Amino acid sequence: MNSFSLKNKVAVVTGGGSGIGRSIALKFAGHGAKLHILDINLQEADGVKEEIEASGGYCSVHSCNVAKQLEVLTIIQSIGSENAIDILVNNAGIGFVGNVEQTREEDLDRLYSVNIKGVYNCLHAVIPLMKKIGKGVILNMASVAGSVGISERFGYSMTKGAVLTMTYSVALDYINQGIRCNSISPAGAHPIR
Repeated sequence: MNSFSLKNKVAVVTGGGSGIGRSIALKFAGHGAKLHILDINLQEADGVKEEIEASGGYCSVHSCNVAKQLEVLTIIQSIGSENAIDILVNNAGIGFVGNVEQTREEDLDRLYSVNIKGVYNCLHAVIPLMKKIGKGVILNMASVAGSVGISERFGYSMTKGAVLTMTYSVALDYINQGIRCNSISPAGAHPIR
């Protein structure tokens, strides 16, 4: 028997409509968490909501571009006004294939706005709410690319390195206030050269 339980814990998962975020949302819901999915793709997020609700779980979907601070603040404050937010999973992110010569300024700006600013926006919105209740768990999705680099992933690797250092800073700054911050660094099928 599995004793791991998230019963009645409120979890916010960004980019929870697809990929790793979808898997996290389904797993958390399977362990009793009340899910709030923030996603730019409502169709995919609604599909996850249907799966969760079909198995008796709770899920709310919020249209959100994590790169837009006001959108993030408004949604997080709305969720937090009804229930304490116990868990934040900063999963929303985008990729880009190319070395430094192939990465245009607009490509870098887009990567920055989602992968770095998006994580910052969610941290900035949720930490004050977690401080009020004296606890919280934050999980940032980094990547092995942020530690070792991956060929033809210049911009993406840079942004995931920033996610790692944000994680370290938040972990140090807020551990004494009951907030734990960690990261996961998945590896894809890309060869590391």
